[in-house]
Amino acid sequence: MKSISLDTKKAACFLKEGSVTAFAPKVKAAQEALENGTCPGNDFLGWLHLPSSISDDFLGEVETAAQVLRDNCEVVVVAGIGGSYLGARAVIEALSNSFGWLIADKKNPTILFAGNNIGEDYLFELTQYLKGKRFGVINISKSGTTTETALTFRLLKKQCEAQRGKEEARRVIVAVTDARRGAARTCADKEGYKSFIIPDNVGGRFSVLTPVGLLPIACAGFDIRALVKGAQDMEKQCALDVPFEQNIAAQYAAVRNALYQSGKKIEIMVNYQPKLHFMSEWWKQLYGESEGKDKKGIFPASVDFTTDLHSMGQWIQDGERTIFETVISIEEPEQTLLFPEDEENLDGLNFLAGKRVDEVNKMAELGTRLAHVDGGVPNIRIAVPRLNAYYIGQLIYFFEIGCGISGNVLGVNPFNQPGVEAYKKNMFALLDKPGYEAESKAIKERLNNEK
Repeated sequence: MKSISLDTKKAACFLKEGSVTAFAPKVKAAQEALENGTCPGNDFLGWLHLPSSISDDFLGEVETAAQVLRDNCEVVVVAGIGGSYLGARAVIEALSNSFGWLIADKKNPTILFAGNNIGEDYLFELTQYLKGKRFGVINISKSGTTTETALTFRLLKKQCEAQRGKEEARRVIVAVTDARRGAARTCADKEGYKSFIIPDNVGGRFSVLTPVGLLPIACAGFDIRALVKGAQDMEKQCALDVPFEQNIAAQYAAVRNALYQSGKKIEIMVNYQPKLHFMSEWWKQLYGESEGKDKKGIFPASVDFTTDLHSMGQWIQDGERTIFETVISIEEPEQTLLFPEDEENLDGLNFLAGKRVDEVNKMAELGTRLAHVDGGVPNIRIAVPRLNAYYIGQLIYFFEIGCGISGNVLGVNPFNQPGVEAYKKNMFALLDKPGYEAESKAIKERLNNEK
């Protein structure tokens, strides 16, 4: 079985000779700290050997619960925010038919995502769409009180019960939550919902290989066993005892930190497959929330090429040289489509006749990488043999372990997110939430003074 691979030559050439290998001891120490549990945030290391700990029985339980939803729902709404939905959405969109939502697929339910915003129009339109439909809900929240998700779940629960009756609704609402505490756990126990546990030692952005991601992915009809197998194999390939020269996660962490130290403050994740858009969104959360603290951290951005070459491409080619790119390249597409010949040849493209569309895409990728390197943009390339569940599993664990190592090299706690709480405190104060009386008074006085 092939594996994803890493090419850093077009990034390392922008660094002083020996810069990358100079990071090897730091990377080794960072990975040892992860393994030994001596790093900051060591109570959130459950993801580190999660793939190898997943049993066949556990996967069977997830598949059984997914099948109940598949058999009884034409739509399944996943309610969650941040890591509670991005990983699942990344995998589902990567593996789905691009136009699946337009196709009446009698085998697989439509998977929708909500609880990740507070858009009134969005939620109204969702409830209108669900009217008369046999829908179910996967509510993903450790606490059950995260505003965006809790608000959405309350709406969906009421509508599901109204349309299907309370007894039937109990069969098609599943809770993925804390083992013992929190509003979502209390609700699940009271209502008798099927539930799965989010491990205490796995943070949301590292949770895609827990029921947080596996249940929605299985509901969509995809092979979670292949996904987990890919992650298990990558766990072995990136283990502590694998030499630096063979450990692609260690190399990725070293190169990106060396580039950061040299003044490259922004990493742009690039894909040439539209199906990978949400993989980039998941990656942005993983690295942004893990590294962006203590006034440090590479800023994670993303583009979809070749589309964004006609917008962001100008800035990347000629803008400020504080960026580097990491390109995810799919080596072999799942389908074959040949470029046709046209008798009139008005567009002048007959020279492409008979070529696969993917060959044109690959030359666009290569040409762009060369142009950007010539323009002063270091390029890292991650080659993925095929866009299937096994290799997506590899990619997920590669980015997770790379993030854990990189954050420790940077000198931050990669597993907390203190900055996320700041907006919540202000929002609750502005909404006069009970218990926030002092904060409400202070923020209203501030706003009056700023008029």
